[in-house]
Amino acid sequence: MPRSNLTRFASSGGADRRSMGRAVSGYVSGTAGGARKAAQRMGPSRGVGAGLINFLNAVQADGARAALRTLNLESLAGRPIEEIFSGLADYICPEGGTIDEGIAREAFAETIAELADAGITDIDQLTAGQIETVFELYATHAIEARLYNDIGNKLVTVPASTQAAERVQTQLREFIQRGVSDALHASAVRIQALTHSQVMTFVTDMYQAAFEVLRALGEAEAEA
Repeated sequence: MPRSNLTRFASSGGADRRSMGRAVSGYVSGTAGGARKAAQRMGPSRGVGAGLINFLNAVQADGARAALRTLNLESLAGRPIEEIFSGLADYICPEGGTIDEGIAREAFAETIAELADAGITDIDQLTAGQIETVFELYATHAIEARLYNDIGNKLVTVPASTQAAERVQTQLREFIQRGVSDALHASAVRIQALTHSQVMTFVTDMYQAAFEVLRALGEAEAEA
């Protein structure tokens, strides 16, 4: 069972990677009902991912000021990128009362916190690769939050020490990010070339592809 496997992984402080693999692959194929249904379960996280890509594509095409103007956020032009993204949050992932909306907003906040570490500091000099990185970060956090909510909320508190809990979280997040990254690279889609109407389909396809990769990676990890 995914929950018991995730519990074993957490209890091991990150040492039992076979249990992590079983938890992830079991979640995709069992709990979520397959990669396609897992992607559909992402709900608002798909809309936020699409809104984020559309905004960043607009920035690259027309400049940050023009892109912000369309959202009545022109006052944020020239501000640090974290401030711009924080202001953007109320437009692409407004606060709501559902768990799914909470997951989408939490993932966006986590993404903002990682922008500097990812080397994304100047929105006016945004590259195609950086747009892909932002989406990769967001999708990773959204899938991580979805998985925790569905099969193991708060299980990372199982390890006896703070260091062990952080190690568990880091390993699982890196594992999920590998799946998202592999799916993105395999698609060979130029995100900046997508039209506004194509973006939602792309995001949904990417979540599905990521879950398919994660299922396969999980099975491989479980057999290692």
